[in-house]
Amino acid sequence: MKSNMSIKNKFDFFDVTADIGFTAYGNSLNECYENASLALFNVISNTDNIEHNKTISFEVKSEDSVSLLYDYLEELLFYHETEFMLFSEFKIELNDDFSLKATIKGEEIDWSKHIRGCEVKAITFHMMEVDQEQLFVKAILDL
Repeated sequence: MKSNMSIKNKFDFFDVTADIGFTAYGNSLNECYENASLALFNVISNTDNIEHNKTISFEVKSEDSVSLLYDYLEELLFYHETEFMLFSEFKIELNDDFSLKATIKGEEIDWSKHIRGCEVKAITFHMMEVDQEQLFVKAILDL
């Protein structure tokens, strides 16, 4: 596996018509997923001023690596929308059977405190990629 120790950014955004895409990097696939989470929530708000006063843990199981990324990001969006929260700390433990355990930390949304970004309507499968050799994941968000 390639080491990405010299990675400057945790994630980069790229333009997609009417949507936004990101590529998230890391020194491990777990870290790629964690940085993908940061990318998602940096579209919704600036994650720099989100406190970690509530913790949620969950598990996701899917049929392949791309579906696992999709299902994980959808689960993050679900917690954002149903718990009215923003998250900025993520701990991911990927397993070989296309499952993961996640612990996410954040706080309730307070638009007088948090910077409002874009509303993410959905995660898309279009161009979604999980590269275990080059250590990156790619996704597009429907805005």
